[in-house]
Amino acid sequence: MAATVQKKWTGWSPARRKNLVKGLLFISPWLIGLLVFTIYPIGASLYYSFTQYDVVRAPIFTGIENYVDILHDDIFAKSLYNTIYFVLLGIPGQLAIAFGLAVLLNQKMRFRSLFRALFYIPVLVPVVASAYIWNWLFNVRVGLFNYLLGLIGLGPFPWVADPVWAKPSLLLVHFWVCGGAMVIFLAALQDVPSSLYDASKIDGANAWNRFWYVTLPLCTPAILFNAIMGVIETFQIFSLVWILTRGGPNSATEFYVVYLYRNAFAYFKMGYASALAWILSLIILGCVVLLYRTSARWVFYGGEQY
Repeated sequence: MAATVQKKWTGWSPARRKNLVKGLLFISPWLIGLLVFTIYPIGASLYYSFTQYDVVRAPIFTGIENYVDILHDDIFAKSLYNTIYFVLLGIPGQLAIAFGLAVLLNQKMRFRSLFRALFYIPVLVPVVASAYIWNWLFNVRVGLFNYLLGLIGLGPFPWVADPVWAKPSLLLVHFWVCGGAMVIFLAALQDVPSSLYDASKIDGANAWNRFWYVTLPLCTPAILFNAIMGVIETFQIFSLVWILTRGGPNSATEFYVVYLYRNAFAYFKMGYASALAWILSLIILGCVVLLYRTSARWVFYGGEQY
């Protein structure tokens, strides 16, 4: 057996070795980028998470001290609570709105393509630009929302300036950017066989029964995909929050990545920030694995449940 394997490896022709070298040269830019910008930063952050490191001085190995300190950090607990609150309300709400819009825009209507484009535009707008627009909309004194409320004798409403309403206001912005999930739901809806609708009509199923027993089950793979992507993105929400509230007021929107950024680039506690990053990675991984493992109970593929 060993001789056979040895023969396979030593029996390469010069042309085959030449093709291998050419292939490696062609993908070398990608390999270098993978090593320099992905693998090395991941390994370095893992090492720094066990050190005390402030960028200026050399890292000092401290073992699991950063992780122990995190467990006793009240701001960490607050940021984790804020993030979980946003995830638990933001992901189901965004999925429900995106799916509802997809169902409506899958119907035959005039200007359907125009409406689809309009609802998808928020995805194309850069986060920084949209955040500044919403910052003006939420402005207590000159914002459009309070101006419209004033026309009917209401307001002014504090929006992101109030600790109670800051997170719900950010959820409103989060729901606004649902066009990506909507497009995926549209593709799933158009993939549902029309023969199933015809058969259900013959059996006497009304519109609600057709939606509940035909449309929704066959769209569950798309729901699972959007839910997983939503978990990954929402746990890492940063730009929108940083521009609108910078974690305030009174730490009401101090989300996990905002606190991580503050430790890394305001306090220069790179070791502590690296530990926060690895904990966040494990939390996201756990949530994704949980979603995937429980999907066997509610996800259907082609009429079969796995």
